[in-house]
Amino acid sequence: MSQQMWHQMSLQDVVRLQQTNVDLGLSDKEAKARLAKAGPNVISEGVKVSPLVLFLQQFKDFMVLVLLGATLISGLLGEYLDAVTIMAIIVMNGILGFIQEYRAEKSLRALKELSAPTAKVIRSGKVQQVAASTLVPGDLILLESGDRIPADVRFIEVNNLYVEESALTGESVSVSKRTDVIPEEDAPLGDRRNLGFLGTMVTRGTARAVVVGTGMNTEMGKIADLIQTTDAMETPLQHRLEQLGKILIVIALALTVMVVIAGILHGQPAYGMFLAGVSLAVAAIPEGLPAIVTIALALGVQRMIKRKAIVRKLPSVETLGCASVICSDKTGTLTQNKMTVTHVWSGGTLYEVTGRGYEPYGEIELDGKAVDAKRDPSLRRLLQVGVLCNNASLLERQEGGSSGPAAATKVKGASGTYDIKGDPTEGALLVLGGKAGMTQQSLAGMYKRVKEFPFDSERKRMSVVVEHQGGRIVCAKGATEVLLEHCTYILWEGNVVPLTGTLRQKVLAAGDAMAKDALRVLALAYRDVKEGEELDNEQAAERGLTLIGLAGMIDPPREEVKEAIYKCKQAGIKTVMITGDHQATAEAIAKQLGILPANGIVVNGRELAAMSDEELDNKVDDIYVYARVAPEHKLRIVKSLQRRGHVVAMTGDGVNDAPAIKAADIGIAMGITGTDVSKEASSLVLSDDNFATIVAAIEEGRGIYENIRKFIRYLLASNVGEILVMFIAMMLGMPLPLVPIMILWVNLVTDGLPAMALGVDQAEGDLMQQKPRPAKENIFARRLGWKIISRGILIGLCTLAAFWITLRTEPDNLPLAQTVAFATLVMAQLIHVFDCRSSRSIFHRNLLENKYLVLAVLSSIILMLGVIYTDALQPVFKTVDLSLRDWSLILVFAGIPTFFMGIGSVMRGAPKKKNKTLITGSVTGSKSKPVVR
Repeated sequence: MSQQMWHQMSLQDVVRLQQTNVDLGLSDKEAKARLAKAGPNVISEGVKVSPLVLFLQQFKDFMVLVLLGATLISGLLGEYLDAVTIMAIIVMNGILGFIQEYRAEKSLRALKELSAPTAKVIRSGKVQQVAASTLVPGDLILLESGDRIPADVRFIEVNNLYVEESALTGESVSVSKRTDVIPEEDAPLGDRRNLGFLGTMVTRGTARAVVVGTGMNTEMGKIADLIQTTDAMETPLQHRLEQLGKILIVIALALTVMVVIAGILHGQPAYGMFLAGVSLAVAAIPEGLPAIVTIALALGVQRMIKRKAIVRKLPSVETLGCASVICSDKTGTLTQNKMTVTHVWSGGTLYEVTGRGYEPYGEIELDGKAVDAKRDPSLRRLLQVGVLCNNASLLERQEGGSSGPAAATKVKGASGTYDIKGDPTEGALLVLGGKAGMTQQSLAGMYKRVKEFPFDSERKRMSVVVEHQGGRIVCAKGATEVLLEHCTYILWEGNVVPLTGTLRQKVLAAGDAMAKDALRVLALAYRDVKEGEELDNEQAAERGLTLIGLAGMIDPPREEVKEAIYKCKQAGIKTVMITGDHQATAEAIAKQLGILPANGIVVNGRELAAMSDEELDNKVDDIYVYARVAPEHKLRIVKSLQRRGHVVAMTGDGVNDAPAIKAADIGIAMGITGTDVSKEASSLVLSDDNFATIVAAIEEGRGIYENIRKFIRYLLASNVGEILVMFIAMMLGMPLPLVPIMILWVNLVTDGLPAMALGVDQAEGDLMQQKPRPAKENIFARRLGWKIISRGILIGLCTLAAFWITLRTEPDNLPLAQTVAFATLVMAQLIHVFDCRSSRSIFHRNLLENKYLVLAVLSSIILMLGVIYTDALQPVFKTVDLSLRDWSLILVFAGIPTFFMGIGSVMRGAPKKKNKTLITGSVTGSKSKPVVR
């Protein structure tokens, strides 16, 4: 049946036609068979460029076409050796360019694979996390808030489900979904409320659905089939370099024409000057610059991946180096995301909980003595609610890396590695229950969930309805202040009593005491449901609750974060914490990590909402912690910082974080806990959810930008030198210092491998002690333009001087003088490449540190010596053997540009470095006991 008809069918017909099972799903074997038949669940990317086409594209450049024309003229004039040699160099340049672009494309494809989405599917009765590309028609999938729907589906079970479908329907408001039949055959997509579509986002609730369309057979696939666009993204840097290239072409062509005319006027043969002019133009124009920029960015992306930062948008690589503020979420980014319940308050009594991390081993203690929670009615009910009102799973990692459900019974003293699948806060409650031998598995036989009212950032609470032999119970948990508004009673000293104003204040005081000790506090409540009572919505379920108590938990700061924050301060980057946690908790963690200075301001959501934009702009530079904020506040904070001139990096993991992530200069999503919505809006994804990774990515971004500046400096200075050698010689009426084939060989030997090696150069040691560069900084800023011109002039003059001295010494031996000029030019550039590694001089860095550069330079020297001393190549390149005396002259003049400027830099003195105060020791959560009376 056609896809348009799925919304008209009954659920029974959908299941029958898809030949699936609503409880067990497809078997693994059947899924594989259907995948082979239906193909992968991917949208076609259009026609991909083959390697052969990519190789041929290397020869469409204007200057290469001119050179090919010159080759043809050489052949027609009988200069076959020149024609063959020039052709060989063109092909070698083409191969080099092909390798660069192919590697860049390969890196980007690998990046796409790393960021591929996943789906939660039921196969053979087991919930599995699989790549969305492996989904097939008939698969049974599970969806929850924040998920991107991975295929076209028909809903068979929904729970308060809302989906944002603006990509398809243009309707910006999320629409509610249902399961009943929609009879209208021509109902528009927006009215097909029982269907979900590939690429749309679940903004609220949960669902179970059957896949009815994959890949190009989805609604998104239909659009992709009509509009196949594969526009490549160009970074601002690449755009500026493209403009720079056009200017350089004009200048190089003008100078080349002047050289040719001057040579002819001074008696040089027209053909020889034409060929020299074309060769000089090809050498002068850095046609390899865009390819080297691309490969530098791609290699930088790969290095970032190794450092746990996945770049989704290439412009962010450049922007990272400009970041002046990092707005970071607390949980999981600044902390370990391993919430652990350390204190429980119930019925006026405060208990301590021992144990660490996710291991379900420890004790619940009162005054240092273990308490049997199963014998205490209040504790037993609190643990039950914590385990039942829970969507997380506690998994024990088995040998070989696989994970399975944690043991249902507690084995004292046992050890193992445990993971939480789901929310860390819910995981902490599971671990708490496990310490008393109360697990999801042990309760499954007695309680069955029949309804859920999920947590979201507006409600700040969650509740479930469970059945048992005695009837039904509502179990709820949430923020203390929020849940108290729905409670009428409280379990106090083992009895259910009315929640009076006095008892309410005691509950709030207990929560505040825990929060001041950097604990995150959750309230837990329940009520017995009367027989026949309808619970159609959360208002009906979450009324008249009985408060059981509070659970205080801590998510310890990551040990490496404190040093990373200090590193940010050294780099002139401000760190701001934005969290929905209690203000006291946020302030305590911020102080532990060194985020909050003595004069720093802490603002909560209510205070922020009361501020006008103007008031916020005036204070935003002094605010370091935002606590208890709503998602819409994050967008205001980002906008305010940007109005103050900051380049903002913003982290987030939830659906409602997406607007702020998208608005930030650098949107950063969490790879582990992040929703698909936040990842889609981001330009950078942290695969380990670690703040220190952001700092590493910024350092990498700064290094990439500086490396691009290094090889721009190297290439342009070298090209200036090459042009000046020929230009000045022709203006003075001297013989040609370089024959055309030498010019092309210099271009091949010096512009290729050494320039690429600079693209992977190590960063200078003080890179993260410098202030962020302005976002609109000119590529030639910080005296780069002066360095290019001054070094280029020196390289040209020194090469010409070596040529002139040799010609004066051996006036009848022009080939010797040209060989000396050739060797001097090559060696001057290869020495200069080491100078380009430092912003100061060649003496400020270890010459052998970049092994790739050393190998590239050695390779270039060997290639140069090959054309000088190989008998078969000497007639081709018009070279002759050089003596030790010649080499002494060559090395002296080749070293003058770099060493002369380097000595001058040393004499002027290097800028003083700031004193570094090392931060040692680890950061842990507070171990003090909250005082609650």
